[in-house]
Amino acid sequence: MPDTAYPAVPDTAYPDPADTLHLTVRRTPDPADTLRLTVRRTEHPSAPPAAPSASRATAPRRPSSRRAVAVLVLVAVAAVVPLFGPAAVLDGTGEAEAPGTPGITFLRTVLFAALCVQVGEVFVRRLARRVPGAPLASAPPGWGWWAAVAGGVAALGLASVVASGNLVPHQPSDLDVGGLYQSRDGRLALLEVNAFVVAALCARSRRPDSAVLPLTAVIVAEALRAHPPTEEAALVGSGLTLVHLTCAALWAGGLLYALRTLRSWRRTAPEAGVAVLGRYARVAAVLFAAITASGIVSTLRRMPPDTVADQLTDTAYGRTLLAKVLLVAVVAVLALLSRRRLKRSPRATLSTYAPARAEVMALGAVVAVSALLTVVPVPIRW
Repeated sequence: MPDTAYPAVPDTAYPDPADTLHLTVRRTPDPADTLRLTVRRTEHPSAPPAAPSASRATAPRRPSSRRAVAVLVLVAVAAVVPLFGPAAVLDGTGEAEAPGTPGITFLRTVLFAALCVQVGEVFVRRLARRVPGAPLASAPPGWGWWAAVAGGVAALGLASVVASGNLVPHQPSDLDVGGLYQSRDGRLALLEVNAFVVAALCARSRRPDSAVLPLTAVIVAEALRAHPPTEEAALVGSGLTLVHLTCAALWAGGLLYALRTLRSWRRTAPEAGVAVLGRYARVAAVLFAAITASGIVSTLRRMPPDTVADQLTDTAYGRTLLAKVLLVAVVAVLALLSRRRLKRSPRATLSTYAPARAEVMALGAVVAVSALLTVVPVPIRW
């Protein structure tokens, strides 16, 4: 039989990822001119497990020392400003230091910081809900309950000072608890204590954002306390303080929670985290403008324009105000740097937002100096 009678048959194989059977049909050159069928089995070795990525292999997880340093710096500022700030700003002014000024300054620092933390969380959570695809279930845990507890303790300490006649109580007999209901300052102090208690309960409830109501009561009470009825146009001053304190709490506390959100979503949803920070940045620009305007008007109400230059260096109030203005200027520069990096590199790593983290620390110093500003003697208008 001629060779051309049987055309060449190619190998036909049926591959399987793990185990392959090859079916081969060949013509054998023997006298009988037969066909030989060969079945061959090939076993493929299993693929080795994928090696860890270079970033994971070369960058082992390590504790966040930067966050620890930041917390230590904030704690140090919260302690240093109340302890040494009053003596520093009163030195050489001829003004007397009120009893318990360092302790009262510390309590007000804690109260303002607690207010900022919880207000900022409510604010940024609402911004995050407007971001499409934001993983709200994996949002960073709130610090609202701890902040409300700290604020309540600070408010209780300030109420005890009012109950003892604006003196530091040394024993329970120094307190006139019933007298709190008889004075305007006492009722405002009790309002702040109760408001923080309600805010703590709201933080533990299914709707933590409902804490905005008691927190608003705290801000209103602080605005009324800062301007007694004996002051000229006291309601105008209270309104300015209301705007100033509200915007400051949203700015400082909102930035803290926005950065925590960015860090929490850096792996699962980095675009959503950047979007939240971007939304906050746009609102923060308006908040900064309101803070600046209300601060300037409040300053001119305290100090006439022709005396501002002298009082900024000759009075404790002016020195504290000058320190606050300088810190706010630093915060503004850091905010501009952070927003510029956000526009240039919207998908950058967390190191890109180093100015924003420094901005949080500077805002912590502003909170402490603002607390000192509420304790030093108010300038006398001649």
